[in-house]
Amino acid sequence: MLKAYTWLTFCVVVWGSNFVFGKILVHDFSPTLLTSLRLFFIVLFLIGLASYKKHLNHLNKRDMLTIFSLGVIGVFINQWSFFVGLQTADPTTSALILATAPILTGFLAAIFLKEKLTIRMLMGTALAITGIYLVVTKGNLSSLNIDKGLIWIVVTMITFAIMIIMTRGLSKRADPLTITLYSNVVGFIVSIPFAFLLDNPLRISNNMSDWALLIGTAVVVHGLATLVWNHNIRHVDASKASILSNLEPFVAMIMGLILLYKPITDIEILGSLFIVGGVILSTYQRRKRHNRTVSSK
Repeated sequence: MLKAYTWLTFCVVVWGSNFVFGKILVHDFSPTLLTSLRLFFIVLFLIGLASYKKHLNHLNKRDMLTIFSLGVIGVFINQWSFFVGLQTADPTTSALILATAPILTGFLAAIFLKEKLTIRMLMGTALAITGIYLVVTKGNLSSLNIDKGLIWIVVTMITFAIMIIMTRGLSKRADPLTITLYSNVVGFIVSIPFAFLLDNPLRISNNMSDWALLIGTAVVVHGLATLVWNHNIRHVDASKASILSNLEPFVAMIMGLILLYKPITDIEILGSLFIVGGVILSTYQRRKRHNRTVSSK
């Protein structure tokens, strides 16, 4: 149990650090090119993994259409908007906004999957929105000046929630590796022409350390960490693991302090507590009900 929690904590640290590493990388690579390069190395990793396992599901035409939509929306636009946003957005604020994705996922599930919308979800949403408002306004409640980059981070959060909903349906007919590989291949192919259309100027680093950071984060964040999480999540209580995953914004704060010398403010801590509390409040009941259903089978 302790070993499982140690590995899950490692995953949270990796995912929380991704905001700071992304902030560093967009200084040396133009955002769409960075998206394309990152997806290229992710695809290489997934192809190697698929070759090792020697098993991919066969998909019908309907599933392939869903995979294509998932690749465009949940992979390319999600990754691209993330890096475009980080050009100007604060990594800690970005992490806090993306932390609310489970709440939006709950609302989308209520609309498209006919899942129940609870009072607890509405209360948690209000709490999380209050926290975001505190962080974005930096405590000056009478003044709301939204950074353009944060708008793109909101797009990242929305596309991530859509990706979860689409993946949930596909996972009934295909294994995660098949879905992840095919959708990332689509995302990579789509990203190539946009790198030349959207990036002006096209920036690429000549520094080997920047390339090492790019490749390392691509493989570790979207490859190894996901595999480690999925492997160890089976050995711990799901509700406790979900609470652990909500610590990503705090990791982003600490890594921002260490690597970007960005001080942690009292209002960021207060806003974080509101947001994480809201996410836990809105998602706990649904997970609890799911756990009862699984245990009764």
